[in-house]
Amino acid sequence: MLLAIDIGNTNIVFGCADDDDNIILSERISTNHSATSAEYAVLIKNILEMNGFDMKNITDAVMSSVVPSVTNTLKESVRKLFGIDVMTAGPGVRTGLNILIDNPRQLGSDQVVDAVAAVNNYPVPLIIIDMGTATTVSVVDKNKNYLGGLIMTGMKTATDALIQRTAQLPKIDFELPENIIGTNTIDCMKNGALYSNACALDGISQRIEEKLGENCTIVATGGLAEVVVPLCRKNIILDKNLLIKGLTIIYRKNKKKQEEKNYAVY
Repeated sequence: MLLAIDIGNTNIVFGCADDDDNIILSERISTNHSATSAEYAVLIKNILEMNGFDMKNITDAVMSSVVPSVTNTLKESVRKLFGIDVMTAGPGVRTGLNILIDNPRQLGSDQVVDAVAAVNNYPVPLIIIDMGTATTVSVVDKNKNYLGGLIMTGMKTATDALIQRTAQLPKIDFELPENIIGTNTIDCMKNGALYSNACALDGISQRIEEKLGENCTIVATGGLAEVVVPLCRKNIILDKNLLIKGLTIIYRKNKKKQEEKNYAVY
């Protein structure tokens, strides 16, 4: 069984894929920049046991990360728990993605992984949205070329900044609103955050389609997508396991290459 880990600035996503590449586990925890490898090891062990998985069944691991300070810590956690090394998505790892931006090395590993999953699971051209600390929008054309995209302030990041800079606005949780017109401060804040992001995704997707001259398959993922996508007017596919799917594809592709290389040497 393959353990897949995506380290984001706000959350870490853990997933498991079976030998047929079915996603059989997906859990999310908060990113803790000061946690030790032992503390993360306990969290991983608890997540697996809580979901009824036998630790002995984890034979492989793959990771993507946009938080370098946590990457090595989690790699060490996996070594302690399972005695295996972790493949890391990044430069030198095969993705099968033709990246046409100015400097491909600047592209976040999470965006690469999202795009790999989307290209292998949905019709092109594609608009891929990942809603986390930042909201990223990636564009893949009909020839499966990664063209570039946009980076926007994440919904929670923007809301937290608003709360910090105002004296009387409270902290809020995000949930689907019953009415766009709020009748109290908390509902007004929720509606403002949710609907402004939904409108942004609708408008940006429309302009990208106009630029490409054709309709796109639009796929969204990330912790906040579940409460924003239902408010969008565009037809947007919600895929909460997109990162885990992409990591699984990248791992299989590179493992196959390594096995072929070893066979050739033998």
